[in-house]
Amino acid sequence: MLEEDDLGPADEKLLDMLNEGRVTAPFVADETGYSLQYVRDRLGRLVEHGNARKVYEGLYELVDDPREGGSSPE
Repeated sequence: MLEEDDLGPADEKLLDMLNEGRVTAPFVADETGYSLQYVRDRLGRLVEHGNARKVYEGLYELVDDPREGGSSPE
């Protein structure tokens, strides 16, 4: 799992969006202005470290928010 100190601004925005519900990379890219490839890379990193999971091809959900006071969906 990533720690709060491992997060950059893009990760913070991704986690905010994942806290609101499931997301796709194109949706996050449109909402944040980051490139689609960059968003895919960041989502992949969150999945790799166990903070998010791929629910279906291209659909992601939050597993554990590493930020202080972050939530974990139950």
